[in-house]
Amino acid sequence: MTSKVIQVEALRRFCEDTFVRLGFKKEDSTIISDVLLISDLFGIDSHGINRLQMYVQQLRVGYIDNQSQPEIVFQTPVSAVIDGMRGMGQLVSNYAMKVAINKAKTSGIGLVTVRNSNHYGIAGYYSLMASNEGMIGLSMTNSLAAVVPTYGKEPMLGTNPIAFSFPTIPSPFLFDSATSVVSVGKIEVYDRLSKPIPLGWGLNMDGNDEQNPAEVLKSVFSSKSGLHPLGGGSELFGGHKGYGFSMVVEILSSIISLGTTSNHVEKIDGNAGVCHFFAAIDPKIFGDPIAIQKHFETYLDEIRNSEKAEGQNRIYIHGEKEAESFLRRQADGIVLSEKTLDQLVSIANELNPTIIEYLE
Repeated sequence: MTSKVIQVEALRRFCEDTFVRLGFKKEDSTIISDVLLISDLFGIDSHGINRLQMYVQQLRVGYIDNQSQPEIVFQTPVSAVIDGMRGMGQLVSNYAMKVAINKAKTSGIGLVTVRNSNHYGIAGYYSLMASNEGMIGLSMTNSLAAVVPTYGKEPMLGTNPIAFSFPTIPSPFLFDSATSVVSVGKIEVYDRLSKPIPLGWGLNMDGNDEQNPAEVLKSVFSSKSGLHPLGGGSELFGGHKGYGFSMVVEILSSIISLGTTSNHVEKIDGNAGVCHFFAAIDPKIFGDPIAIQKHFETYLDEIRNSEKAEGQNRIYIHGEKEAESFLRRQADGIVLSEKTLDQLVSIANELNPTIIEYLE
């Protein structure tokens, strides 16, 4: 089977039916599928439906409990600590951000840290939940250790993304970035396409820069070496800054929740132990939210209209590429690689062969 364009609604039905077959309730399957499809629609192919096989494997090894419900184990009017109870990361995180939003609606700010969860998809999905309610949103997560500290060889940090959203027109400001040079998912995309990765993204088992994505993935999953922090492998171009940003994510997600740090994720008693952090802030605590939004939009327009570098005709605002990709892919469909299609067909053959028709 070669790469193929699949219409979004067909892909959504495939995804939802698959998660129902995996034991999730219909409404939960809808939430999980929405997170994955938004990623594909945004053009973030590393965290979309191609992650389905990973979730199936994690269910089988017991990382994910498809019947669990997250629990608040500590809270104040403005904060909460949630135990994810080994639930699906998308479901735990959807619940946690709703808790943060509700606290912000009554107290102006909501801060929620989560332990004992699983991979939650794209960080930006949850920060956008807040901006869609007219609030500032923040989302972070740790992950399986895949990133080496500056001047280190052993992976001690996850790719630890940070997502920040702010309500603006015509689309929300959305900054969503790993604190490593690149995400593990992006390496996997290059591997599926059999393409070499740029020099400086990751290391091989010996701790040397490597362009073969399979060798970098081998070093990550064997915990021998991994990816560089944002800025690269030295302080010359700011690698220590990416390392520091990653530590901030670790502190807010795994440390204050008393959860599992990245270097122990997926290594303790069959428990993934992924940790997250969410924040929702109502701009009303700073004054007139409409005036604040207009002030920001004026600044964004000034950036867009500022002088361009030679040969360039546009300066993008964070979130614009995702918004434009969403409209384009919603209309045209999503291209799935040959390897991803083969994986989906294999999953369908095992769980429910009739849903293969969604891929045809």
